Amino acid sequence: MATHALDPGLQELAVSSRAELVREIDASGAWAADPVWREAFEAVPRHLFVPYYYLGVTGRYERRGCDAPDPRGREEWVRGAYQDAPLATRVCEGELVSSSSQPSLMAQMLAELEVEDGSAVLEIGAGSGYNAALLSHRLGDGLVTTVDLDPEITESAREHLADAGYHPTVVTGDGARGVPERAPFDRIIATCTLDRIPDAWLAQCRPGARILAPFATGLIALRVRDARHAQGRFLHTPAYFVPLRGGPRREPQQQDLGELPRRARGHELFRFLLELTRHSLAPYEAYALWEREGQPARDRYGITVGGGRSWAWLDDPEGPYTWPLP
Repeated sequence: MATHALDPGLQELAVSSRAELVREIDASGAWAADPVWREAFEAVPRHLFVPYYYLGVTGRYERRGCDAPDPRGREEWVRGAYQDAPLATRVCEGELVSSSSQPSLMAQMLAELEVEDGSAVLEIGAGSGYNAALLSHRLGDGLVTTVDLDPEITESAREHLADAGYHPTVVTGDGARGVPERAPFDRIIATCTLDRIPDAWLAQCRPGARILAPFATGLIALRVRDARHAQGRFLHTPAYFVPLRGGPRREPQQQDLGELPRRARGHELFRFLLELTRHSLAPYEAYALWEREGQPARDRYGITVGGGRSWAWLDDPEGPYTWPLP
């Protein structure tokens, strides 16, 4: 649904709602590291990328869309499109498959990506296409590639992007394999959660490239040294995304937390440590470490990839607290 298809009242509402969203993101400090992103969020109309979406309501999803039969329903769709909230855009048998991420989190991730003029960027997880549009507005279509495993997702993302006037390269494929025909990249940003760092990503990066990806309910920012080595720390902020689909994936193991104190079981930072160390530490060991080290925040942790292996660590990649990753 292109911008001109909105009636004047809805168009005015979309413009004012977008301006309010930008003010809200501005106040949050999300793009403080790179305020140039403000212009992209002012320019790119999010409603074009979510012609319909789903809201979780008492165990089910309620659909809102531009095709609502009454004016009030269409107004609710526009207002919801510019809320600072994630929007489910594809649901299969009650399971979330694809979404448009929370705009303030997107703004922070884009700012932390540290792009420069001329940076070639690969996005893993096309979603609605909104993030690729923001990147294209900043860098130009020719420097942006987005990939997704699901051809229905990539086709709708391509249509949304064209409606908004953007034409980055949209690829249907396994994001874990990258997009070698478009390499090398200066930046890789993932909008899906990882349980490992794909080797292909490092191989397709230039030395000095930056990779930003959700990992274990956090955001890891890696600096690539060469095709086999990268290292970086987590950002302080939490992040919850749908898992990366494609490539080998290990099913998560159920962990028995019954003997741990309730305050630890429900503590967000402890749950982060559990996710990060689930392949190498028993829950009671993780709890002992968490208490002993003063309940460390996410930005004290990091990941190193090198020499054919990868590991997570607390404070120091060569220190006493390191854990192998799959």
